[in-house]
Parts: sequence; structure tokens; C-alpha cells
Amino acid sequence: MKTKIISKSFLVSIFIIFFAIASLNGAKNLFNGSDQIIGKWHGKLQVSGVELRLVFNIEKADAEAYSGTMDSPDQGASSIPLSGVKIDGNKIMFEVKSIGGYYEGILDESSNSIKGEWHQSSASFPLELLKETEPQKKQEEPNYISFWSGELDAGIQKLRLVLKIFMKDDGTLGAHLDSPDQGVENIKVNKIEISSDSLHFESASIGGKYSGKFNSDQTVVEGVWTQVRDFPLTLEKIESLEAIEKPKRPQEPEKPYPYNEEEVIYENKSAEIQLAGTFTIPEGNGPFPTVLLITGSGAQDRDETVMGHRPFLVLADHLTRNGTAVLRVDDRGVGKSTGSFKGSTTADFVTDVLAGVEYLTSRDEVDKNKIGLIGHSEGGLIAPLAANESEDVAFIILMAGPGLSGYEILMLQSELISRVEGLQPEEIEKTLATNRKIYDAIKTFKDSVELSNKIDEIFLEYLENLSEDEKQDPKASKDFLDMQKRQVLTPWFRYFVNYDPRPVLEKVKVPVLAMIGEKDLQVPPKENLAEIEKALKKSGNKNYKLVELKKLNHLFQTAETGSPNEYAKIEETMASEALELISDWIKEIAASVK
Repeated sequence: MKTKIISKSFLVSIFIIFFAIASLNGAKNLFNGSDQIIGKWHGKLQVSGVELRLVFNIEKADAEAYSGTMDSPDQGASSIPLSGVKIDGNKIMFEVKSIGGYYEGILDESSNSIKGEWHQSSASFPLELLKETEPQKKQEEPNYISFWSGELDAGIQKLRLVLKIFMKDDGTLGAHLDSPDQGVENIKVNKIEISSDSLHFESASIGGKYSGKFNSDQTVVEGVWTQVRDFPLTLEKIESLEAIEKPKRPQEPEKPYPYNEEEVIYENKSAEIQLAGTFTIPEGNGPFPTVLLITGSGAQDRDETVMGHRPFLVLADHLTRNGTAVLRVDDRGVGKSTGSFKGSTTADFVTDVLAGVEYLTSRDEVDKNKIGLIGHSEGGLIAPLAANESEDVAFIILMAGPGLSGYEILMLQSELISRVEGLQPEEIEKTLATNRKIYDAIKTFKDSVELSNKIDEIFLEYLENLSEDEKQDPKASKDFLDMQKRQVLTPWFRYFVNYDPRPVLEKVKVPVLAMIGEKDLQVPPKENLAEIEKALKKSGNKNYKLVELKKLNHLFQTAETGSPNEYAKIEETMASEALELISDWIKEIAASVK
């Protein structure tokens, strides 16, 4: 479940990449058989005086679709999939859904340039893309002359930073920044100054700067990193990058697997889209109990990739090794699945799941009487809806599935996350008061224009109650509030605020396992498990199990505080007790079904 907090609080994210990673959705080829769009395209985006180089590599995915990736060299980002690529004659359009941005352009007659605009946060930026006619020489790695490493302590989160200094051809200094814990390398440093006793550098692309003082032998720098606010940061000189360990993900399986794996595609006929996924089948004689995995909120790939972790890959591997076949699927508009994620709601995703269940009934390896659904977070809302609509669903597992309404969930998680971040009680109450007004407006105003006007009024009142210092915070800016409003106005968010899972759970008759981590701040266990149990009792369901897993967070990792800021730092992808609970329960249910 995504956290939506209208607040001046700073959710720490050290490297704010302008373009977030999203997935590619192919588009029909309307170039009448020609492929002028295929190739590598270079452009420069001017944002608030900062120049960002962009490189787009567009390829043919199949006879009727394109695929592509984007590099942002100045931000250390590479091979970022695009999403929603559309081509109509000489018009080009693609999206980056996760940040609400998109590009529109016109291909010129020479087919060597695209002139257009990038749109994001209610602003538009001219962006011309030029086609690479000759292969560009690969830029050689700078000859680094020194490396400096430090850990940024932001309270609930600690992130390592690495400064890499090199000498330019003109004799001046240059530098790059890495964030190993976030998998980001070679962030451009626009300015670096070194004197006998001090070090100062700035990175305009991420809005950060550092100033510090050397110790006597210039092996340590004590200073402050500034990005929205100040954080103490000590940098120590290291001999090489080999001393920096990359984040470990020890649970990710390595091939060859001791089971069969198959790429599959099937159709959601009602939505006229194709869904793509991976089907893993145990070795031996089937048919096998089988589960379909349902991702949480946001555009997710089949592995539910988040913060460098791939929870559904780890879960599917564990279950398949333990005798259960697993189908995990790219969300619509993500990866190899067609359709559009934008504008879809939870109700639309239910039809995708039903299409998956129908597909599983066609497979000889599947025991048709033992098909189950496992939904994580929002997937825990979708699974009961699908189970009530399909007689082929024999059981469901809710992993951090809500028992409260969307309104209640959002209010509760805002309070809990703000509290663990260390916000003062008066700040938390200010945030909650504003959120409450927005969610009340969503429930009251069904007309989008009326709702938009009401949210403008709420934001204006919010700003008027801030001090002059608070108004300088970027989260009090018009651009930030406009971005928040666009999120609030999306069909998904409005549907979610109004949705109450209890009436649906009251109709669920199949066996249910509901599990939530003790430290889950996004779907808190006590409040949600209690409501799930009330609803299942009302349904007359006698076969259910409710489990609160000690020390586990929303991703079912062993955690300290449960804050989302911990997810990337934790090596564990999913705790063994969570994996074993699921596989053991499925075996128990499968044994009871004939």
C-alpha cells in the first residue's frame, strides 16, 4: 500500500532521480511499415538551470510493438524502461508513470530529430531528440585520483555515499557520487573545491551539496550534507572502490532451478489486453496445487520489484521447491503485459486476476480443485473480490491485506510513519487534519472539477497556516502540491479512499490465511486483522487463520522500526517464517481438498 502524506515532513531519499524506473509497454506500429523511430536518440533537458543529458534507445519488440530504454548519464541512471510508448504517424509519446511525467514530440521529415516537450509536475520543458547517425565513442572511465566514503545518518535511515574525484583534461577537478545502498552510480558533481583544510562539492541534478573540514593528515573530512535539510556526514579516504560492498540479496535464487520455468502470455478478454508472466512448475508428476500471485499498489512487475528486492521471485521459488506451482504476472501496462496501468482501479485489476485463474484451469499441470490466490497489500483487497466471483478459486492468502477502508488505512499509516520519522505531535496533527479534509472531499465530491476546486481550497488553507520558515520547504511549493493533487484526483486513489473491504470479506467462503507483520506501518496488524476476523465470522467462514508475525515489516522482512526507509537496507527479502507459514498452510489446505 503506497503512503500518501500531505506534509512538510521530509521522507529521506538521498538521490532523487528525475526519471523513475518504470516498465515498457509496446505500441502499434503506425509508421506504415517503416522503422524511422528505431535507434538511439540524444537530448538535453534544461530544468531550473540544470542541464540533464538523456539518451533513448528504441528497438523493435515484435512485428507490431516497440521497446526501449532511457539513460540519464548526469544522474547515474541507465537502462530505464519507458512506459506507454505510442506512435501515431509522425507523433511520438511515452510516459514515466511512477512520477506522472510524459513526453510528446513530432518526428521531422528527415527522421533524424524529434521536437517536443517533457511534461512533469504541472510544468513543461522543451526537449529535442537527435538521432545518433554514427555510433558514439564509449566514454572512458575517468582516472580517479581519490575515493571518499561515508555513511549519512538521517535518523531512521543510514545510507552510504561515495565521492570519486578525478582530474579533467584541463587540469581542473571533477567528481562523481555513488549511493551503493540505492544502486546508483556516477551522479554528476557540478562543482568541487578543495583547499588545504576544506572540501566542498555540489550536485545540481539531485539538489545536494556538502561542506566539510579535513583532519590534520587529510584522511578524514567532518562536514554536513545538505539536501532539503542538513545531515552530518563524515567522509573517510579509502584506497579503492573494492572496499565498498554492494547490497546483498542472499535469498534470490540462481539458475539452474530444480523445477520447470515457462514464460506465458494469456488474454484478459474483457479488457482486450494480454498479460505476461512466469509459470514455475515443480518436478515430478502433477497435477499440483497452484497459486496466482497478486502485486501491491503501483505499477509492478511480476517479481514485485521494490527497493532492490524481488519478493515474488523469492516467494515463487520457495513455493515451487515445496510442491506448489506458481504464476506471477506483470501488471497491465508493465513489462511484457499490454494495456494501460494509468486510469485503472482495483476493480480493473480484479478482471486481470480472473483472466489468470481462467488460464490456470487450462493447464494440465494444475490441480483444478486446488487453485489459490496470494495477494500482497492491495493484492489482499483484490484476492477476496476475485474469490467471490470465481468458483475456481479454492483458497486465498492475504499478505498485509487491509481489513480497514482506504480512508482509515491512509490516516493510520500517515500517523504511524510520521511518528517513527520523529515528527513532533503538532506537526503530525497538522498533516492529519489536512489529509482528513482531502479524504472527506473525495468521499463528498464525485465531480472531478468540484473536487479539484475543493482541494485547491484545502491547500490554500494549509499554506496560510504555515510559518514563513515552513513555507520555504520544497514540500510547501506549488509544484509539490500540484503533484499531490494530481495523485489525489487519479481514479485509483479516489476508488481506494472510498473502498471498504469488509462487505466483500463477509461473503468469502473459501479458506483464508491472513498474515501481517508486527512492524507493518502501512497496514498495521492489530487494527486490520481484527476487522478481517470480524468480517470472516460474519460470513460464517470456519476455515481461516490469522497470524501477526513478530518483528516483520510490510514486506515481511525482519525490521527494526518498520519504516519504508529500511526496506533497501535490509538484506533479507522475505523472512523464512513468512515463507514457511505460506507453504505449510497451502500443503494443509491442499491435503484437505479432494
